[in-house]
Amino acid sequence: MSAGPLRVLVVGQTPPPFGGQAVMIEALLAGRYDRIHLEHVRLAFSDDMDSVGRFQWRKVLLLFTTIARIWWARLRSRTPVLYYPPSGPNLVPVLRDLILLCATRWMFSRTVFHFHAGGVSGFRGRLPFLLRPLFDLAYGRPALAIRTAAENPDDGLAFRASRSIVVPNGVADMRGTVPERAPEHEGPIRILFTGVLIPSKGVKVLLEAFVLLLNEGRDVELELMGRWGDEEFRRECERFLHQREATDRVRFLGVKRDEEKFRHFAACDIFCFPSHFEAESFGLVLVEAMQFARPVVSTHWRGIPSVVSDGVNGYLVPVEDPGAVAGRLGVLADSPELRRRMGEEGRRIFEQRFTLERFQRNMEDALAGLRNTT
Repeated sequence: MSAGPLRVLVVGQTPPPFGGQAVMIEALLAGRYDRIHLEHVRLAFSDDMDSVGRFQWRKVLLLFTTIARIWWARLRSRTPVLYYPPSGPNLVPVLRDLILLCATRWMFSRTVFHFHAGGVSGFRGRLPFLLRPLFDLAYGRPALAIRTAAENPDDGLAFRASRSIVVPNGVADMRGTVPERAPEHEGPIRILFTGVLIPSKGVKVLLEAFVLLLNEGRDVELELMGRWGDEEFRRECERFLHQREATDRVRFLGVKRDEEKFRHFAACDIFCFPSHFEAESFGLVLVEAMQFARPVVSTHWRGIPSVVSDGVNGYLVPVEDPGAVAGRLGVLADSPELRRRMGEEGRRIFEQRFTLERFQRNMEDALAGLRNTT
């Protein structure tokens, strides 16, 4: 007689905001499974990217109401497994995790940590001495730790997880839903960046690389899709472009979603993501570009090399190196055939490793494997 699917309580943010972690938790919840049954308590500490990781008094009340909702969901649904995505190495969300996990983990026989943001295990030494036992109690000894790429910090190992595995992210295949630009088109080569417009996502590095391309006489244009991290950085970037007479070659698109976002991916020639973001673990936007057969230029940073194979579906360069970024962008800009070949290879890699269906199947395998653990 079958015991039925394993019940798992997923505690996590779903959009908005539309960060990679929230998008992937929504994707997990949307799957159809035979061996697991997912309940959900939504984290709602941030309704937009501006408030992510920042202290607000309303979040204190939300923290305690969220704990109460987890208690109620545990009692109502009798879910033995808690699934939780720990924060990145940032003080405010780490303190939130300490309170929430210490107040709830004891109710569950098994805990799964899914590290969409990497590196939190290294934050212990930055906490006051009195908080370190709480850190160990909150994060220590999960039944399962999941990270998005083998190149990311092995937080599960640091927290002495019973099992630590890698499950790459995946996205729904949207190719064919919007028109695509052919590699051999007439006119400027269009470079696209997508992400929060902050220094550690490589925005200033990309702008400096783009100016180098213009100074070399290349016919290129740049689009940056996403919100500004702060007004001071926006003014700095706009001043930089104005001083170098490059303003008319750069477009800041703001936040785009759904079909409008996919149109920009499909209409670019090269996708560039020179990130060195502190909590970067995967680079979901790279996969979004690869599904449309776009070649990519990115960095040797965290889990990005698990998505981009240097010289195969794009190029990887050192972090914070505008000259290296410009060099690789220039090589791709000069060769429609290279852009086509690398783009098609990226599409093949996407189909093999980074589809939404594969992500959901891998997650079901991982969570269902907890049935016989204690």
